[in-house]
Amino acid sequence: MCPPDIAGNTRYCSKVTHVKYPHRLLEDVDTLASFKGWSKAVYEDFFRLQRGEIEESEFREKYSRERAILSIDMTGFTISTVKLGEMQSLTRILDAQRVAIPVMQDYGAELVRCFADDIVALFLEPDSAVDAALEIHRRVQLFNASSLASEHPTLCCAGVGYGRVLAIGPNLAQGDEMNRASKLGEDVARGKETLVTERVHDAVSAREDIIFERQDHDDLLFPFYRVTEPE
Repeated sequence: MCPPDIAGNTRYCSKVTHVKYPHRLLEDVDTLASFKGWSKAVYEDFFRLQRGEIEESEFREKYSRERAILSIDMTGFTISTVKLGEMQSLTRILDAQRVAIPVMQDYGAELVRCFADDIVALFLEPDSAVDAALEIHRRVQLFNASSLASEHPTLCCAGVGYGRVLAIGPNLAQGDEMNRASKLGEDVARGKETLVTERVHDAVSAREDIIFERQDHDDLLFPFYRVTEPE
């Protein structure tokens, strides 16, 4: 039985027990790092953080930095694999990468990483990430209309975030804005659509060459905007 509350009423609470974990835990930082989640140094620092040897502020000071994140996904990957076969689906990814990566390079991406039908790029400024997303859509349309395109070309979906991230992991960007950009690019945006987080909107909303439309999505806990160019 818990102590009474300030009004003298009896309160009941469940008993907290600490049961010894019965299985092996992987603690070796070299082995953990071999699975390519984080580097050995990052694993060492996380363990130091758990042991109370460093403060969270120290960890953040070491790894935190401000970046714009562009998350690109491609339409129809799963269904194209089922209907068109693996090779047709994979060559659609190849074509999208051939178009999108040069755009990211042109707009100053300091890092580009590809995995399956996803591409992640980091930029120093949110304007560059937004401009790259819009240009990717434009070039994909041009490519798809050309003789180079396959019979079933893909479209790209873009999500953009901006803020403090931790420079850890394969993309050197983990944190809230990375999560939001990925959610928008991979799950919410449709083909040829660019969606941005509220922080991106606040950073570039003064621009007159693009239009922001606030969006509603019942499954999301954060506001976001659709970016288009004036016709």
